[in-house]
Amino acid sequence: MASSSKRKEESHLLNGSVKQSTWSKAFCSNAVWEEKDEFLDVIYWLRQIIAVILGLVWGVAPLKGFLGIAIFCVINAGLLYVYFSSFQQIDEEEYGGTWELTKEGFMTSFALFLVVWIIFYTALHFD
Repeated sequence: MASSSKRKEESHLLNGSVKQSTWSKAFCSNAVWEEKDEFLDVIYWLRQIIAVILGLVWGVAPLKGFLGIAIFCVINAGLLYVYFSSFQQIDEEEYGGTWELTKEGFMTSFALFLVVWIIFYTALHFD
């Protein structure tokens, strides 16, 4: 009972307007990010989603080797760069520069991509 009333309190700001959820801000252009970590979390989880999708596609289409890894790196870094520089239009310097945002969560998403890619490739293309 107390947790539901707490959630209701958290969803309203002092001026009476409804607080926008993190994910609704993530898909809204030029959103205002009150906390730096909130935006970095969105970058991190978007990378994980991209990794799963690309790992699945690479596993189904029998893509192999360095070419698959290189294309993943370009797509992953490129999509997120376009997201934070063009779609969200945030000040990169506020987050430590373009490089800091570009590498946020990259290695974790790379590992997830490799796991998904290997599992799907092995399951579909080996007897």
